Amino acid sequence: MPDADSIAAEKPALDASLRALAIRARDAARALADASTAAKNAALLDIATALAADAALAAASPPASTILAANALDLEAAAARGVSAALLDRLRLTPDRIRAMADGVRKVAELPDPVGELLREWRRPNGLLIRKRRVPIGLIGIIYESRPNVTSDAAVLCLKAGNAVLLRGGSEAFRSNTAIAAVMDTALARHGFAGAVSLAPTTDRDAIPLLCRMDDLLDLLIPRGGRGLVETVVRHARMPVIKHYNGICHVFVHRDADLAMAEEIVLNAKCQRPGVCNAMETLLVDAAVAPQFVPQIAAALRRKNVEVRADAAARALVPELAAAPPPEWDTEYLDLVLNLRVVADTAAALAHIAAHSSKHSDAIITANTAEAEKFLGSVDSAAVYWNASTRFTDGGEFGFGAEIGISTGKLHARGPMGLEELTSYKYQILGDGQVRG
Repeated sequence: MPDADSIAAEKPALDASLRALAIRARDAARALADASTAAKNAALLDIATALAADAALAAASPPASTILAANALDLEAAAARGVSAALLDRLRLTPDRIRAMADGVRKVAELPDPVGELLREWRRPNGLLIRKRRVPIGLIGIIYESRPNVTSDAAVLCLKAGNAVLLRGGSEAFRSNTAIAAVMDTALARHGFAGAVSLAPTTDRDAIPLLCRMDDLLDLLIPRGGRGLVETVVRHARMPVIKHYNGICHVFVHRDADLAMAEEIVLNAKCQRPGVCNAMETLLVDAAVAPQFVPQIAAALRRKNVEVRADAAARALVPELAAAPPPEWDTEYLDLVLNLRVVADTAAALAHIAAHSSKHSDAIITANTAEAEKFLGSVDSAAVYWNASTRFTDGGEFGFGAEIGISTGKLHARGPMGLEELTSYKYQILGDGQVRG
């Protein structure tokens, strides 16, 4: 890919358009940073009302929803390209899903406002009083793919934390994202925050490196998507980046597992919604229980129409399973496809996860407390589970309200990003004439 400066030289109109949006959003960020909690909540509740009104139109006969009409065009285009059923599900909006977006906005409005929170206060021997307070980050750029509800979820969290947001969604949901952003912007304008939610009006891939060079306007970039997107942003960005990488999530069924519980968790982690990043991609089974559990889970997955790709040890127990060549262990399917590997013990499971995990979410199923604690302490992922599905790695499930995404990095934010992760801090120093000698 050409570097950002050469792209800017070749695409001045696109660069100018994006900069104009960013300047407008930056101005809105300043207004939001000074806004009271009551003012921000009023704007959020107005957004929720507008989305609920569109959901009501979507449920009418005939439907008159601007969001649903836009989404229908996106779905038609995606189906024509042969997109999988799981990815179509990620893209699809319904009246219920639009209502859920509105409910999510209301929940964020109900959350405590982190801005202004006193994190620490202390007095120095010279009399200076030092305070550490939460403050908004400023203008956040979010580059994401699929799932149009991200447009609403990400924007309202940024707003509640006093930030404006410049969004660049994927081409597959462009019409849906545009409709959602328009509904939000209209509501925000009534409260003096016009431009606080801005959507890049293009599907041009060159917009991504152009955004990456706007370090004079954007304070933070958050890429959400596959390896190619994240690597492009990291390569070009001139500002800090919080990565929301792929989810190669594992479930390890230990020899001391309740196998009925293990089956239920495995089916939920893989099948409840396979097209999302916290869905399981690889199942590891302890060799001590493999003769019993591999045939059991293979049959259960077959009933759920899951294609299982297994190693030689698993195929020796269930010969009809497909072979899993080595690259599969690093593949995020986002579909009803699952890797299965038999491992010797917990140490072997930990070694596999260390080699192949994307540091998103991994789980152990066992009744053995010592083995569980070993797993919880050793796995270097944002979320590590004991006897629970990886599908719980979610801002709503963690009690954060909506989420900006799942950070798989380690600095500033890790795991589901809620309101606190969308703030920074500053020091306020109060004196009475002190000077440094």
